[in-house]
Amino acid sequence: MNAAHDTPRDDASTGQPENLEDLVVHASGVGVRRGGNKLLADLDWSVELDERWVILGPNGAGKTTLLKLAAAELHPTTGTVHVLGEKIGRTDVFELRTRIGFTSAAVNSRVPGDEKVRDVVVSAGYAVMGRWRERYDELDTERADELLAALGIAHLGTREYGTLSEGERKRTLIARAQMTDPELLLLDEPAAGLDLGGREDLVARLSELALDPDAPAMALVTHHVEEIPPGFTHALLLAEGRTVAAGLLDDVLTAENLSATFGQDLVLERSGDRFFARRR
Repeated sequence: MNAAHDTPRDDASTGQPENLEDLVVHASGVGVRRGGNKLLADLDWSVELDERWVILGPNGAGKTTLLKLAAAELHPTTGTVHVLGEKIGRTDVFELRTRIGFTSAAVNSRVPGDEKVRDVVVSAGYAVMGRWRERYDELDTERADELLAALGIAHLGTREYGTLSEGERKRTLIARAQMTDPELLLLDEPAAGLDLGGREDLVARLSELALDPDAPAMALVTHHVEEIPPGFTHALLLAEGRTVAAGLLDDVLTAENLSATFGQDLVLERSGDRFFARRR
């Protein structure tokens, strides 16, 4: 059952949403094909300034593909995508990316192992990976240290990135993604590979960020409802590249919708602001 979700109407003459200035992301009729495979099909999605979205679905559902579209890392095959008021395909994506914080496994793989943690964070200001001859002032390093502290890893600033645990790397990259005060923060499976303690610590810190009214609009990809931080407001459920349900989290996250998304008869339980799912 699809949850109702109001999508801005496109102006017939321009093909742009009428209230584009109010939207951080607007995808309309989006499809992505690669090698003859449909990764996304006929997808509509809109994100407003104060919204925090979780994108949930099984492997191969198209979650990371959608996040790459929102990060201006990928162009749609069909349909249109506007990010921060700019149409993908008709704007300088390199300039647009400076306004977006994005972390993923692909970003992790590009970080040199001998890079100092503080430099991993501060170098985001120049949109480079690996510090070379860029010059950073004291305000830059202070901000990097503040972000590391907010994620509980201030003591790791002078450590080499390659010596960090998986959880410490994830938090370092989240700090890096926030370095430029982005208008949109995109997190692709930030809790993947973490043990129980690491996951719970990260969920708590992401919840603090989500509840901060000054934080940017956010979208987080996960496979697991247990990884949804309190404070997230909306959910998009994907299966086989298509929308199962989208809208307010409390309306969308139901046992019926989860079962349709994952193709199994699932039970959904809630404790406070946290969710738990199991097979019936």
